[in-house]
Amino acid sequence: MDWTSSKDRDWMCRQIVSDAQDAIIVSDREGVIRLWNQGAERIFGRPSSEVVGGSMDFIIPEKMRARHWEGYFNAMATGTTKYGADTLNVPALKADGTRISIEFSIVMLRDPKGHPTGVAAIVRDATARREKESELRKRLAELESDSLKSPGAA
Repeated sequence: MDWTSSKDRDWMCRQIVSDAQDAIIVSDREGVIRLWNQGAERIFGRPSSEVVGGSMDFIIPEKMRARHWEGYFNAMATGTTKYGADTLNVPALKADGTRISIEFSIVMLRDPKGHPTGVAAIVRDATARREKESELRKRLAELESDSLKSPGAA
């Protein structure tokens, strides 16, 4: 590989995006999905052929859609997002209707003049970790409660 060649760098970038285990999802100004990588297929259970050209509504729980789209179109209008570099944690839906926890960061995509053209999201399934954290919090609360009930507790 010639690391100085733009052709080789472009090929490498395409391979990274395509084969990443995290979901990489790109949507345009109108919120239409334009890129859905193998990680997105794995996490959400839907092939790219089924989602590219459509809306993200199928992964957004119904009660959160209005808020999502309000924020999305505000970001497209202003070129900024209130989340900046923060990682967002939200529920999402898999193809079979299973609710999962996801973490994601976004990249505002811009044309050469700096106008917003869409968003790229890098998404990770955080369900297992969030469940473990919840179990640990529950166990800690139980232990603290038990220690307050036992005689001679400090």
